[in-house]
Amino acid sequence: MQTPIAAQQPAAFQKSHPPGLYLLFFTEMWERFSYYGMRGLLVLYLTKTAVEGGLGIPEASATLIYGYFTGFVYFTPIIGGWLADKYIGQRRAILIGGLTMALGQFFLFMQPELSKEASLFGLPWPALLGLLLLILGNGFFKPNISTIVGKLYQQGDPLRDAAFTIFYMGINLGAFIAPLVCGYLAEDLFAVKSATGEVISYGFRYGFMAAGIGMLTGQLVFNLLSKRYLGDVGLYPEGQSADNKQGGVKEPLTKEETDRMAVIFIITLFVVFFWAGFEQAGSSLTLYTDKFINREVAGFLIPTSWFQSVNAGFIVLLGAPIAALWVTLGRKGKDLSIPVKMGLGMVLLGVGFLFMVGAVMERGGDVADQSIKASIWWLIATYFFHTVGELCLSPVGLSMVSRLSPPALTSMLMGVWFLAPFVAQIAGGYIAKYVEELGALMVFSLIAGFVIMAGLILILLAKKLFHMMHGRG
Repeated sequence: MQTPIAAQQPAAFQKSHPPGLYLLFFTEMWERFSYYGMRGLLVLYLTKTAVEGGLGIPEASATLIYGYFTGFVYFTPIIGGWLADKYIGQRRAILIGGLTMALGQFFLFMQPELSKEASLFGLPWPALLGLLLLILGNGFFKPNISTIVGKLYQQGDPLRDAAFTIFYMGINLGAFIAPLVCGYLAEDLFAVKSATGEVISYGFRYGFMAAGIGMLTGQLVFNLLSKRYLGDVGLYPEGQSADNKQGGVKEPLTKEETDRMAVIFIITLFVVFFWAGFEQAGSSLTLYTDKFINREVAGFLIPTSWFQSVNAGFIVLLGAPIAALWVTLGRKGKDLSIPVKMGLGMVLLGVGFLFMVGAVMERGGDVADQSIKASIWWLIATYFFHTVGELCLSPVGLSMVSRLSPPALTSMLMGVWFLAPFVAQIAGGYIAKYVEELGALMVFSLIAGFVIMAGLILILLAKKLFHMMHGRG
């Protein structure tokens, strides 16, 4: 069968994005719906009592479970990427990962009463197995779908960065919808309420079920349409094809390839600082919002958890304009280099934290009186700058790995890229811990100053790193 035009490598740069990009967008959207729907309920499910539909695990243990779970979700991609590069190909890895994660969600759906004995940290075996399957499945799925996006474009194509920004919008569209849908099922539709409307027992398991169904939906569409819109892209390990199952002769890495790999590792180290600050959204920023931000708008008190969708909503709104900006600059020959874009993203993250410093100062400093509230606009501005910074860094980073990696190592190096959030999740937890001890003013100021400084250092190193990219920056 002839490879579809959308999946072929064109003789010249493409004038528009291939349809395969939008298939990957849709698939990733449902995977992120599944993940963020589950993640939004996880801590509540762990800490609520058995009568309330939860597991009754103490908060200290629950936050430990949450931290290590979200951390290891970003550790396993290096393993799944290596297996795809060497043995199974990206497409099969996506199928294995998607089905494994769906199975994990359905284990979380099982009633805790099915296991009378706790397995670890108070987790019954269905919940423990469910979380382990989610970690394992994500390792197969996450690096490989990003790798296929890069394979749709030639080296140097100005559409590549824009493509990853569009793909990134799919990630965040799923992340935006998931807490609203799964949260509604768990906390409203399937919740048992008293006559006064107070929740007596939550329907967490139905939120997990919805997350599992979302994962299967994405897999069904991907596997039905991938041959049509992707051809053989990502179907076989690098160097193999339908007619050459054994692959070609392995060649040693060239000096240019090792230089480019070094750039990936160097920038990944810088990105750890970005994600350590960014991940405060789920910890210190959430706690500060709950206590000290005026969340009442037109007589309605906005639930604290809803602010988790603000970042994703901004990305859906801003992703297309920023993608168009990269294309316009690229076609005019004025595109910013990868290190400059990513350094700019770090600076913008730091600027966002300066607005949180403003919120603290509006309250008169770190006063404990929770009746003194800061304006909600400080928080909105923080999320706005964090989002623009993320769009300068995260999708560009995915594009960078696809540009700079040797073909036989692309998925594994995509896994290396995801090690940054793995380290940052753990570091971010310690940062959040010190907000209570040092005060929000000190911690937010330190984060702002440190991340801005790191971003400026990366920009200063941009010329050297660009040289090490050998024409692919």
